[in-house]
Amino acid sequence: MPQHLTRFLTGFLLLLGALSLGGCHSAEGIDPEPTGPTAYTLTVPAGFPTPVIPADNPLTNEGVALGRMLFYEKQLSSTGTMSCGSCHQQSKAFTDGLAKAVGVDGVANPRGTMSLVNVLWSTTLTWDGAFSTLETQALKPLENPIELHQPLTVSVGKLQNTTTYPPLFLAAFGTRTITNDLVLKALTQFERTLVSGNSRFDKYLANNRQGFTTDESAGLVLYQTHISPGRVRGAECFHCHTQPLMSSNYEGKFFNNGLDLTFSDLGRGGVTGLAVDNGKFIAPTLRNITLTAPYMHDGRFKTLEEVLDHYSDHVQMASPGLDNNLIEGRNNPPFGTHMDLTTTEKRQVLAFLKTLTDSTFITDKRFSNPF
Repeated sequence: MPQHLTRFLTGFLLLLGALSLGGCHSAEGIDPEPTGPTAYTLTVPAGFPTPVIPADNPLTNEGVALGRMLFYEKQLSSTGTMSCGSCHQQSKAFTDGLAKAVGVDGVANPRGTMSLVNVLWSTTLTWDGAFSTLETQALKPLENPIELHQPLTVSVGKLQNTTTYPPLFLAAFGTRTITNDLVLKALTQFERTLVSGNSRFDKYLANNRQGFTTDESAGLVLYQTHISPGRVRGAECFHCHTQPLMSSNYEGKFFNNGLDLTFSDLGRGGVTGLAVDNGKFIAPTLRNITLTAPYMHDGRFKTLEEVLDHYSDHVQMASPGLDNNLIEGRNNPPFGTHMDLTTTEKRQVLAFLKTLTDSTFITDKRFSNPF
């Protein structure tokens, strides 16, 4: 073989070898030495529990930024008209102001949109606790026929065919190949940053319990007091809406709060199949509660005043499986049959609930629509 041809073939083989070692970009969607993502600095409010972050999905700046874009990305819906952010609106503490959520096809969900406030700590997700991780829960609204109504594999194909998203996935996860798993990881990374802990109540605690009005202070006492019939007045709120997160999501507890005598929605019972769980629901967070009307799993109460009236005066005491704290919370048996809060006490509880609004949270540009 002529010497020049030998040199050519040798060079060509060396080039092929180099391509096989360093050319993963075109073959597998991975750069030969992608720059690793950087850790996200999460600020945890004083007194809050240890964050619940899975080892296989740590928060990174790149992952959170990508998740924020996906959260507001309408290509994840079958009609291209809605995103996660359509039902989880920042100005409403990531709810939508509707009694029951409405999906891309105009069909109402049986339940209302839950707030994503402090979902970082949730070990049970949705009203009935059907999911134990944020990653598994996030898939449901994407594919649910009465929500975004699009298989995630279809969404992945749309994202893959853009010039925008493959580089962002490369930066966040080291690959240009977009997968279902990586979409869910990015989305939940962003959702875990939605931390609210800068309300007037938080400032009150940080300031040695100074700064509340008389009504607000009295409302807090009622909130965290268990009734002793004939002796101690209370509103019993703390049993279900546990401080500091003011919810039961992170404890995995469900309650029948006496809304109904029979249950058109079985709640937790629909998940466990146990009659004892029928009519029980998670106690959602009361943080930013003034922004998340209407209330209850089906949005039946339009105002907080109606909510307080229910607990004070209208609990269905014969509801099967009614929470014991509501049974014990009767004001003064046999003379009182309910909690029977006075007009003044209702005003005080409401005054305290208003201190749970975090105005910085709903205006934080880190959580807003980037498009």
